[in-house]
Amino acid sequence: MRAFVSVEERFVRTADGRVWSGGAGSYSFWKRYLDVFGQVRVIARVANATTPPGSWKRADGEGVTFDALPCYVGPLEYTMQFFSIKKAIRKALSRTGAVIMRVPSPIAHCVQRELAPGHPFGLEVVGDPYEVFAPGSVKHTMRPFLRWLLTNQLKRQCREACAVAYVTKGALQSRYRRKDTTFWTTYSSIELGDDAFVSNPRSVAVLTPPLRIISVGTLEVSYKGFDILIDAVSACIKADLKIQLVIVGDGRCRPELQQRAQLRGIGHQVRFACQIPSGEAVRNELDQADMFVLASKTEGLPRAMIEAMARGLPCIGSAVGGIPELLDASELVPAGDPAALAAKIQEVLRDPLRMETMSRRNLAGAREFCDSVLAERRLRFYQHIRDCTKSLEPRQKA
Repeated sequence: MRAFVSVEERFVRTADGRVWSGGAGSYSFWKRYLDVFGQVRVIARVANATTPPGSWKRADGEGVTFDALPCYVGPLEYTMQFFSIKKAIRKALSRTGAVIMRVPSPIAHCVQRELAPGHPFGLEVVGDPYEVFAPGSVKHTMRPFLRWLLTNQLKRQCREACAVAYVTKGALQSRYRRKDTTFWTTYSSIELGDDAFVSNPRSVAVLTPPLRIISVGTLEVSYKGFDILIDAVSACIKADLKIQLVIVGDGRCRPELQQRAQLRGIGHQVRFACQIPSGEAVRNELDQADMFVLASKTEGLPRAMIEAMARGLPCIGSAVGGIPELLDASELVPAGDPAALAAKIQEVLRDPLRMETMSRRNLAGAREFCDSVLAERRLRFYQHIRDCTKSLEPRQKA
């Protein structure tokens, strides 16, 4: 049985027909669906390109193909290309198969509307539109409407799905409830093999300045809170803490953030690593850092933080989404509060023994997300959707 999986990530297709991903959607990610399904067809936005960007990875491969949608950006372009998107989805779903949607997602809404009445579908809930479009998270004239619309769409989808997988242990479940009879589970999309973990926690007998703070995430959107982090680092430097900030990621917000660092007078203390390949390259950056900070204004369950925990890094995060499920309360700060974040950074970096404790706790916590632990939950989720789809086949033929 084939599986259709819809996702919001944007991809590029080169002239040779290959599809490339600059994010988490490389072939190794889609290959996990092949543990249950004979073929995976990814429904996603795909743009044409002469060559893939240097750090992008191959997304298609044996058993994994793409049904390309117009590569819109933002609500306005989505609205303008709505009928083209709908037509492409309808063509893709003209073939039979199981349906899994990664949500929240405007594409998923279109996919659901094109399904035959009663056709089962599964959801992988990876984010919270109520928090994404909260005041201060994004700048958009339609923000209040989008918050209302997408939140209610996701609530309805969770009530109608045959199976729901959440990335959090409880944060998303409390707002997006499924029926009592619906199969559900929890797992992260992260890929953590044995090589992702350090052998031992960090020993911080002496901290040698300048201390390096690292943060990893997309710069395509503003709600990752890099503006808050830059302001907090600026305050720390003014308090005579010798630190450097490394931001790993790229996107349309980068020029604005670079300018912000310059205006705060810390342009030389902030390095933008831009887009580097996931895996070993990112781990090398993490290993050179003294602390990981994620100042997100909204989150599901941040994979970047779990990867940092697996390297034994002390972590600080904002108290949103699934972050409180990862960190001790003493390592959390209110979202959108650079003063509180600066105070917490100084508090931790001035206490090497505390950093050792955090390293030990984080490394142990990250092991809950290793591939061997999560694979079994994903497998049961996929199998349930497959079985629900099989049970529909006799009625379709009749």
